[in-house]
Amino acid sequence: MVFRPDSYNNTSSVNEQVAFDAGLRSYMLRVYNWMASGLLLTALVSYLVANTSLGNIFYHLVFVNGVTRVSPTMLGFIAMLSPLAFVLVMSFGINRLSTQTAQTLFWALCAAMGISMASIFFVYTGESIARTFVVAASMFAGMSLWGYTTQRDLTGIGSFLGMGLFGLVIAMVVNMFVHSSGMSFLISLVGVVVFTGLAATDTQRIKLSYQSFYQYEGPEMAAKRSVYDALTLYLNFINLFQFLLQFMGVRSGNNN
Repeated sequence: MVFRPDSYNNTSSVNEQVAFDAGLRSYMLRVYNWMASGLLLTALVSYLVANTSLGNIFYHLVFVNGVTRVSPTMLGFIAMLSPLAFVLVMSFGINRLSTQTAQTLFWALCAAMGISMASIFFVYTGESIARTFVVAASMFAGMSLWGYTTQRDLTGIGSFLGMGLFGLVIAMVVNMFVHSSGMSFLISLVGVVVFTGLAATDTQRIKLSYQSFYQYEGPEMAAKRSVYDALTLYLNFINLFQFLLQFMGVRSGNNN
């Protein structure tokens, strides 16, 4: 057998690539596990609040001419605004928060999101909520898988969707004052498109970011980063689900 001087380097490169691929799969699985766990917690909290006496703490149900009007209590308002506060704390504190603190804030955010979303059970039928969830999960999974496997650079699309998201927020604020049904329909349509696209672009960004940090950051930072990446995908899914519900949700019998 003739030993070639470059055979060791080739073997080393192959081993490094195998180790990298295994690490990437493990990291992405961790991200998806965090996301799925957060969604499960949100769903459980939302269902419990809507179907137990806890609902009276966070929401008032007022019947007007046979129609149920849902309005949040003071605690309900706090629960609705708290996810934004948690996101801001986690976003600005990524380099200062410990892994355990980041994980605790993630769980708290998911629970608060469940409280804020409990009102959908008062408005829409449970069957339509479940159906919308399955459709949203299928769309999200398909786009996220495409974002993970495609060789196409999605950076430009991600920038475009980011501008679309900014415009979407402005439109939602404006519609809070004008109450236009046409604008509400357009907002929901754009929201579905934006967050479906972000499922792909953010997945690719997470994959590429792993390539840049896996050699330089230790297990502690990787564990913390996985929580932040899961939060991004979690928020994309939650928003996609809520916008889809505007189209697919069937209002319960005592709602118009």
